[in-house]
Amino acid sequence: MRTEQRLSQEVVAHKSGLSVSYISMLERAERTPPLETLEALAKALKVSPLYLLQELAPGGRKARGR
Repeated sequence: MRTEQRLSQEVVAHKSGLSVSYISMLERAERTPPLETLEALAKALKVSPLYLLQELAPGGRKARGR
């Protein structure tokens, strides 16, 4: 979603109150965000938390390699 919106990790980190390194770890699936973090990311990306959960679920776009 971040890349689709052409946002840098720095911008998303600033908007969500998270660190750039944590955003990077999430994108590499090295961390699983707690609900509060998911909500902060959704707000930063202007999407619903449910949308992000669906993207990460088996069969979601990320699971299909997109």
